This record gives sequence, C-alpha cells and structure tokens, in this order.
Amino acid sequence: MENAFARVKHFRAIATRYDKLERNYASMLTLAFIIVWLPMWN
Repeated sequence: MENAFARVKHFRAIATRYDKLERNYASMLTLAFIIVWLPMWN
C-alpha cells in the first residue's frame, strides 16, 4: 500500500495539493490511483 502512495506522489497536483477544495482533491486522487493501478491489470 505504501508503494502505491509513493507512485501517486509523482503526480504534481497530488504532491502539492494543487486543488484546495476537498472534492476536487479527492477526484484527482482517484484518477491518479486509476492511472497507477490500471497497468497492473493488463
């Protein structure tokens, strides 16, 4: 699980918390996890 968070932190918007609204940040976090985990299923 910690490795997944390390990979997601490579996204600049996640690492710097670019979005100030909670729902926007949660949406970006969800997209980042999808992008990271999608290649694992192929």
